Amino acid sequence: MSATDAAFKGSIPTVYEQYLGPLLFEPFAEDLARRLTDVPQGRILETAAGTGIVTRALAKTLQGQVEITATDLNQAMLDLAQSRLEAPNVRWLQADAQSLPFEDASFDAVVCQFGVMFFPDKLSGYREALRVLKPGGRFLFNVWNSLDLNPVSRVVSETAAKAFPDDPPRFIERVPFGYFDPDRIRGEVQQAGFENVEIDVVDKVSRAPSPREPAVGLCQGTPLRAEIEARAPERLEEITARAVEALSGRFGASSFENRMSALVVTAWR
Repeated sequence: MSATDAAFKGSIPTVYEQYLGPLLFEPFAEDLARRLTDVPQGRILETAAGTGIVTRALAKTLQGQVEITATDLNQAMLDLAQSRLEAPNVRWLQADAQSLPFEDASFDAVVCQFGVMFFPDKLSGYREALRVLKPGGRFLFNVWNSLDLNPVSRVVSETAAKAFPDDPPRFIERVPFGYFDPDRIRGEVQQAGFENVEIDVVDKVSRAPSPREPAVGLCQGTPLRAEIEARAPERLEEITARAVEALSGRFGASSFENRMSALVVTAWR
């Protein structure tokens, strides 16, 4: 991974929340929250909580007796998340998912949305999830499916790459869309100590108000921005405009359907 691959700072959290939250993440957050409705009480840990999109879905969907601890490595993301949700059963804590500050067998479930792809050491993250789970608890996480099955993200990734033919930025395909092999995922989760692992393909459709929203969100609200600015900071707006044009050419200049595909992994302790 590049040093900038997990850099969610500056204006990135705000752009991420505004432009990518409804478009990419909320539909899958609702799916994860629904999968935990059979937890009537106890403690749930969220790792890589980002701006709190899953946290809000959990707080809305689950009963108030469930205590939710939402963690993220990036304090800037947590600051924004905390400003969006005040709930008596939710607490926020900066923490590294690969080295969690919790006792063994502390939680009934661990949930992580589109976060494990950012773990430099995925096995450590999986082992930590196993360690803090109570017997019978589950580790629930999702990852993006192939970039070919997520055409909006693919168009933006290809546009950014074409803008720098001698040194293409590859963040989108390398990190968020670089971990979609179910056999590899199952093998690594089992290697970490989980025996019962289920993987589902989940497809969702959201609606982009226009091509501008995904272009701004992906170019300026993810670490792709750092890759662009490392090459030519003065070209950020130009490349965002190119992404708008490319998306318009593919989907039209007005509102359009954003089709997405992800894998949802459930591993039981």
